[in-house]
Amino acid sequence: LWSTAIAVRSIQLASRTTPSIIPLSQQWLKWAKDHENAASQAEMLDWTSDAIDALFDVHGYQIFNQGLFNADAHPGNILIIERIAESSNDKHNNSRNKNRPKLGLIDFGQCKRLNEEERQRVARLVISVANEESDEQVALHCRNLGFITKNDSTKFLSTFARLMFGKFRSEHLKPSWHKSLHDEDEIVYFPSELSMVYRTCLLYTSPSP
Repeated sequence: LWSTAIAVRSIQLASRTTPSIIPLSQQWLKWAKDHENAASQAEMLDWTSDAIDALFDVHGYQIFNQGLFNADAHPGNILIIERIAESSNDKHNNSRNKNRPKLGLIDFGQCKRLNEEERQRVARLVISVANEESDEQVALHCRNLGFITKNDSTKFLSTFARLMFGKFRSEHLKPSWHKSLHDEDEIVYFPSELSMVYRTCLLYTSPSP
């Protein structure tokens, strides 16, 4: 994408500034016109990466610092605002930031509140999974959150927690993997303070079809 974008911009620049020095064929000009969308897409790549980081940061801050977060953060509730009305603060922004799209978050109709103790318990579980701690340690944090399972299986609890908050793995798409997991044990009680946190994470991290 970037190589195509550079080629398009180079042809466009040459056609405007040095047409007599570097004669360009109509075929080149047509190719550049047909592929100019690639240049726009390439310019959006950096912004897209920053936007994804911002979404994780905002919702992480809501959950763990504020204790009040939007649990319905599906794509329909995220707006890309391409142009912002100029304000008095614009003079303090550089031109790159001024012209970049902004994110808008709407529809806070499904929010969840967590007290400090609940936030700490959720954080301990998420960090335990992220640090790839032992099954025993991950399962302990699940139990501290209030998970109850039929057989109190450590393997089941740790695997279930890694499924919720760990890295996506190809076996997660296989019905046979899920069947073997639930043959091991089954959930009797799922802690309410975790349900909306998990929903928020799931909306942001589910792989696209």
